[in-house]
Amino acid sequence: MGIRIIILIVTLNLCVGFSEACAQIFPKIIKKDKTPPVKVPDARNLQTFDVEEYLYNLRKGTDSLIYQDRVDLRRRLSAVSEDTLTLIWAPTHQLAQVSEKIQIDSIWITAYEYYSSWDSQRIDSYGFDPKGFKDTVLIKLFDPFHGTNWSSPLKETKINSEFGFRRYRWHHGTDLDLNRGDPVYSVFDGIVRMRSYDRYGYGYYVVVRHKNGLETLYGHLSKYNVEIGQEVKAGEVIAYGGSTGRSTGPHLHFEVRYQGLSINPTELFDFSVGRLKNSVYTVTSNSFEHIIKMRQAVYHRVRSGENLSVIANRYRTSVRSITRLNNISSKSILRVGQRLRIR
Repeated sequence: MGIRIIILIVTLNLCVGFSEACAQIFPKIIKKDKTPPVKVPDARNLQTFDVEEYLYNLRKGTDSLIYQDRVDLRRRLSAVSEDTLTLIWAPTHQLAQVSEKIQIDSIWITAYEYYSSWDSQRIDSYGFDPKGFKDTVLIKLFDPFHGTNWSSPLKETKINSEFGFRRYRWHHGTDLDLNRGDPVYSVFDGIVRMRSYDRYGYGYYVVVRHKNGLETLYGHLSKYNVEIGQEVKAGEVIAYGGSTGRSTGPHLHFEVRYQGLSINPTELFDFSVGRLKNSVYTVTSNSFEHIIKMRQAVYHRVRSGENLSVIANRYRTSVRSITRLNNISSKSILRVGQRLRIR
């Protein structure tokens, strides 16, 4: 009996041990986070934004716009064929004068082909005859959408002499009061065509050819701030005011010209409030009535003490022109009361 009890106990212990050995062990369940881990960039692989490279690529990609449907290098443009209502002109940043050519981002074109006429020596080099002008040309003065703007030529624009006939000659601009050394600003975007000196007239002066087809002249300056062929933006300082040349005191002689001929600046600017009258200016034959009258035959009666040089300076012509028109020589003796043809 005792042996049976011992065998039963041993058997039960063996079964319990076998059960524990054969029992299934379940792994511990761990919930996985579905949020992706944040990757911390390696500082060694960071790249900074290269502003200069971006601007270079931008200019390279847009410079061709200046030629797209705008310039035909195979022919010379006329004034009317210029697109004066569209002011798309890509930034060039490289502009240098060589003889009568300019360089725009390494692309060479003759200035005459693009600007109808380009002369760094004469103000009126266009040969434009207003008598036969029957067109109506709309000139868009500025276009902020395409990045072009305008500026007043001075911070304050007080008129001290109007455009029009003055004593014995025509005054082709509007004189604006200033103090010697005051900055003078380009009124529109453009390129400097002339920078010269006229002893008997403008003194030191600058002519800027604008993208809208107009030109502006700034006279009686004391100091230049630009070079011929330099690209300028509206509001950029191009010179400083003075009283050089034929001047009775410091002021800015300001002209607006189309195809070399003067236009009354007050048709574009309201100088009393220092702003443009409109964003578009219309050029018609009426814009040049004063030029047509000026080009009619002009005669002069010689006064006591006058000689050919004095008379030529008065009418802003040359002694050679007067002698040719009157069939006389430069050594001819003038008589008081003698009638000379000037034009």
